[in-house]
Amino acid sequence: MTAVPPEEFVAELRALAPRYWDSHPFHLRMHAGQLSKHELQAWAANRWYYQRCIAQKDAAILSNCPLPDIRRQWRERIIWHDGSRPGEGGAENWIRLAEAVGLTREEVLDERHVLPGTRFAVDAYVNFARTQPWVIAVASGLTEMFSGALMRKRLAALREQYPWIAEEGFAYFTNRIQAVAGEGRATLDIVVEHAVTREQQLAAVAALSFKCDVLRAVLDAVDYYSGKGKP
Repeated sequence: MTAVPPEEFVAELRALAPRYWDSHPFHLRMHAGQLSKHELQAWAANRWYYQRCIAQKDAAILSNCPLPDIRRQWRERIIWHDGSRPGEGGAENWIRLAEAVGLTREEVLDERHVLPGTRFAVDAYVNFARTQPWVIAVASGLTEMFSGALMRKRLAALREQYPWIAEEGFAYFTNRIQAVAGEGRATLDIVVEHAVTREQQLAAVAALSFKCDVLRAVLDAVDYYSGKGKP
């Protein structure tokens, strides 16, 4: 098969936007102010597992990539999430959000509230990055194209609908909104440049679809179980 032109390839990727988790019922209830405190806690605790695995996913991509320029670019993502030293980085900021909704650092870090469905979905994502060609694993992260708008909407909703959450708990979102715009463009450029065959293009589209399924599976688990008792 002959590769389609870049603009058509990009359109195929962007066409997956409706599969992103912005329209998930749990997010809709969150933005409407309909979540209880323990539901927010369940969300924060389970989303932590995803957050702490992102650096492992990116390290897997890094280890599979033979191109120094891409590796230099990609390693900055690991630093963003893990920080340059203890107490810094996106993962640390997520813990602060979890604390702001009433969880202790200990119960977040020991993952006692992480649901089997969350663990299964996130582990599948990390394994995907380890076993797929690096450019296909990169393509799975193109949910960045859709995430900026959701983060802005979520931040506004959390501030308005849940005023009891301390402002310092929102550091993850205030920092990530700025970062994700640039990352989304850079990631798309990488995929368009290096997915040069039609087979690679189709695999990239399938990878992005898979990532959307991973995210929605996490929320499916939280949405189903969070109403059954305090995390």
